[in-house]
Amino acid sequence: MEAMTTPADAEEPRWLTDDEQHAWQSYLQANMLLEDHLDRQLQRDAGLPHVYYGLLVKLSWAPRHRLRMTELAAAAKITRSRLSHAITRLEKNGWVRREDCPSDKRGQNAVLTDEGFEVLKKAAPGHVEAVRAAIFDRLTPEQIGQFGDICRIIADGLQPEGADLPWLR
Repeated sequence: MEAMTTPADAEEPRWLTDDEQHAWQSYLQANMLLEDHLDRQLQRDAGLPHVYYGLLVKLSWAPRHRLRMTELAAAAKITRSRLSHAITRLEKNGWVRREDCPSDKRGQNAVLTDEGFEVLKKAAPGHVEAVRAAIFDRLTPEQIGQFGDICRIIADGLQPEGADLPWLR
């Protein structure tokens, strides 16, 4: 009779060490608290959620304050469906408008309006202060460099060339 393989014979998972578990839980807690903190600050002071603020920022950095919707979804790391919903809300506020893409009849551009740019300019000082107080005022210059390096390593590893990412579908 042939020996059967059992789950015990399979390779054991690489469980997190105590230090890794501590770091992971600390990251999860900090990430959740930070996102909530920034969202509440922007809702309170500017009347918009953090994700919408991020879209306005991305558009403000783009040439002529416009980006193809697919590029904006990739830059914001959100699905095209979620982006479409957000742009609809921003259009209703008069902060963004859609335009047909001249180079691709199927594509659309999202364009930051003058009113949207003014909203962003008014929201930015409070937002940057919230970011500074929550993160950078708590770190030494050396820690800021390490923090940036660590975040870049993680981000680069999670979006390798050719990855099937939601915002690329």
